[in-house]
Amino acid sequence: MSKGGVICAGTIVTDYVVVVDQWPAESSLANIHHQTKTGGGGPFNVVKDLRSMDEHLSLSVVGLLGDDDNGQWLINDCKKSNIDTDQLHIADDDTPTSYTYVMSVESTGRRTFFNQRGTNALLSDKHFDFKRLLERNPSNLFYLGYLTILDELDRIVDNETIAAQLLKKAKDFGLETIIDFVSLYNPLYSKVAQLTLPYVDHLILNELELGFILNQSFQQGTISQIEQAARLLIEAYSVQRTVTVHFDRGAVCVSREYNSTIECFFQGSFYLPKGYIRSAVGAGDGFAAGVIYGIHKKWPIQERLHCGICVATMCLKDLTSYGGVGTIEQCLQLKDTFQFRTLEPTSFVKDIEN
Repeated sequence: MSKGGVICAGTIVTDYVVVVDQWPAESSLANIHHQTKTGGGGPFNVVKDLRSMDEHLSLSVVGLLGDDDNGQWLINDCKKSNIDTDQLHIADDDTPTSYTYVMSVESTGRRTFFNQRGTNALLSDKHFDFKRLLERNPSNLFYLGYLTILDELDRIVDNETIAAQLLKKAKDFGLETIIDFVSLYNPLYSKVAQLTLPYVDHLILNELELGFILNQSFQQGTISQIEQAARLLIEAYSVQRTVTVHFDRGAVCVSREYNSTIECFFQGSFYLPKGYIRSAVGAGDGFAAGVIYGIHKKWPIQERLHCGICVATMCLKDLTSYGGVGTIEQCLQLKDTFQFRTLEPTSFVKDIEN
């Protein structure tokens, strides 16, 4: 049995998932078919996925919430799931808990986000007490997301981000560090990455975020191009152990985890039947949760990628960002239900098949 647990920190929001029949042109109308209130943001989604996967795993969540109904709802929801909320702090002013309207097109599952950053913009290093966290719940992994949308942690001081200082402290306490970025460009994206990644053990991101870091576009790229870019994040940006890039057709992991030689692993996603996908909300976080669980269990990289694909696939069948995820056994059973795509270096990242 693997020892330790996972601390998930950063962007925590209340999501209003709104399912519409189409994405409308400006000044036109779309019909709302469903609306659901749920928790969201990378840390919340990941910690909820991990709890569904393993009821015995030690889990803690760190963030800053508003003194409002949404904040209390998120705290109560975590407590019901036996997730430690000791460091879910409440703001001492009237800044609201961050919330997002997630507009999801019913026929495709594609989603568009309208976010009120709220208290997430105020989360800083002062909200983290690693000594207390580890006394309450022994852990071996620290996940932080989403960089470039956490204003205080993205702040650059003495040529270093506050997030970098936080990650350095986490490593001093013996934690492996894992980060994710947000799929929203800002002019400092590459700079924040450059000043933060040397303190990151495992980087998990999608092809859009990879492009923002490197000032390139990989949305029409090939697996070979993704591999070369991921290698660059290890060789030039100093990610310590693994860079894992996920996209429609699967994932690529570049690793120097076990020796000085950089290795690359490919994993295709599943061919899914028409009508399986209800919403893509939380699928990227589901993939991250699967990979994180594999890191915690010290599984080989190919098994981590399998797990990431399986958890993400379970997310796709539910309107919320984590409601579709089952136990780790149920997740991995999908390998016997669906067929994996085969990825080649010349394969494209975008899914052009049914």
